[in-house]
Amino acid sequence: MTLTEKTTQAQTESLSFEFDLRHSPQKVWRALTDPTLLAEWLLPVVEQKIELASGAAFKFKTEPYPGWDGTVNCRFIEIEAQRKLSYAWVVGDMEIDTVVTFTLTPTASGTRLSLVQSGFKPSQKQAFGGARYGWKMMGGKLVDLLARMP
Repeated sequence: MTLTEKTTQAQTESLSFEFDLRHSPQKVWRALTDPTLLAEWLLPVVEQKIELASGAAFKFKTEPYPGWDGTVNCRFIEIEAQRKLSYAWVVGDMEIDTVVTFTLTPTASGTRLSLVQSGFKPSQKQAFGGARYGWKMMGGKLVDLLARMP
């Protein structure tokens, strides 16, 4: 399994990563949509169950730290089961209003997972760098989680 950052040096508006995973799209989809599994690799979900419907809202909540209360407000934009998941990723106290999109493509050995977070403003270089660091770290956790999942 590999995690490859596809973000170029010139990019400031969006981050791009690609994962080649030796797991089925069904298994990867579960890791992207099950609140218990999301808490293991991404962030804890406030709701015990996420409604997978366009327009449905959910919230990530983790430990606060200076400059961030630990809350990410999300709203589904596009859902194609086991193919595409897109939601708004809004961090109000940091004025981050972005979109996170996961695209799953079946491959001969499993799934290619594309992750794009777009919508950063030029003035949000620090948030952009923090998100880049965060997705690399959380992407590694996703790879580890998938290896442990039945």
